[in-house]
This record gives sequence, structure tokens and C-alpha cells, in this order.
Amino acid sequence: MKIIKYAMIAAVVSLTACGGGDDSKKADQPAAEEPKAETPAAADAVALEITGNDVMQFDKKELRAKAGQKVTLTLKHSGKLAKEAMGHNVVILKPDVDVAAFAMKAVDAKDNDYFPASEAANVIAHTKLIGGGESDTIEFTAPAAGTYPFICSFPGHYGFMKGEFIVE
Repeated sequence: MKIIKYAMIAAVVSLTACGGGDDSKKADQPAAEEPKAETPAAADAVALEITGNDVMQFDKKELRAKAGQKVTLTLKHSGKLAKEAMGHNVVILKPDVDVAAFAMKAVDAKDNDYFPASEAANVIAHTKLIGGGESDTIEFTAPAAGTYPFICSFPGHYGFMKGEFIVE
């Protein structure tokens, strides 16, 4: 009986020391951005960050802002490969844009960092194309409430590197 009692105490102590055994936040899952305390100036602006890597992945599938809010978006490339081999950008499209058709036009826009100038009217905002270890920051005003797709327009990446910019 004492052995069972000691085993139960050890189990409780272990679970308490390890955070109660709650593994709902695994290390391989991106952490949600913590809400920041709002001051009058902070309520009008939001800073967002997204990272791409050498295996064609963004660390976030969702970015959020409020309609009319000033958005500062920073794209980071955590990989080591040059932009010519594994470049990334973030292109936020209008909701009704055919993403596959946009991506096909982007393939032919190598001289413009895979951003098809003919499609500028279909784009809310976009970063420049960056390579490993680089970053780019842009500022824009969030559009009307809605869900806007975002992609990396480097050839072949849009199928994996995509998400939603949700404006509330």
C-alpha cells in the first residue's frame, strides 16, 4: 500500500513539475501571437511577422488585423539558401483572385522578383523577394473586413506557402 501511495505522490509531483502533462502546445506548432496591451496609438497599428524557411513553409497560416488598421508586416527567411534558389515573398491578394492563375503569371515575372506587374490591381500588399537570412518589412492599411489569401509567388511555392489574412 505504501508503494502505491509513493508512486501516486511521485506521479503528481512529476506532472506538476512538467506543467501538468498538458502538451496542447507542442514545440513544432507555431505559437499564437500574444495580444499586446493597447494604448491609443497601438490600437491604430499592428505589427505582424511571418517566417519562411528552406523547405517551402511559412510558420503561420493566418495573419489578423482590423479594418483600417495600419499594418507593419515583416517577412523573415530563416533558411540559408539564396533567393535565386529558395526565395520567398508574401503577396496578399484580393478575395476573388484566382490564386493559381496569379501564380502562373508570377512564373514569367522573374525580372520583377516574381511579382507580375499586370496583376498589381489584384494585390493588397506584397514584400520583396528575399533569400536565406534576409528580411523585409512593409507597411499598409488593412482593407475592409474579409478574408484575403496570401502566398509566396516564387515558382512552385504557392501550393505550400499560403494562408489567410483575416481582417475583422
